[in-house]
Amino acid sequence: MDGILSIIRDLLLIAGALAVLIGALGVIRFPEVFSRIHAAGITDTAGAGLIILALLIESGFSLISLKLLVIVLFLFFTSPTSSHALAKAAIHGRVLPLTHQDKG
Repeated sequence: MDGILSIIRDLLLIAGALAVLIGALGVIRFPEVFSRIHAAGITDTAGAGLIILALLIESGFSLISLKLLVIVLFLFFTSPTSSHALAKAAIHGRVLPLTHQDKG
């Protein structure tokens, strides 16, 4: 059983690291602020969630796993909220999405 759990843990770690790397590429490559916010917010939540899930498997059932669950809950609430706040600030600063800008 430990072998299966270690394989699952390793796959979750790899998937989380790939999600974070792809999100970083999206932040660099996307053309405007709103798509960059989307790339950062989604991959931050998914990548960190997968990595912490792997850490939960590694730690087993203990006080550490409870703390990791609290961290996951905190991330799942604050990451979308911060992305929304950044988008609202960009709109308030009169930054328009690429589809609404003059293409001439």
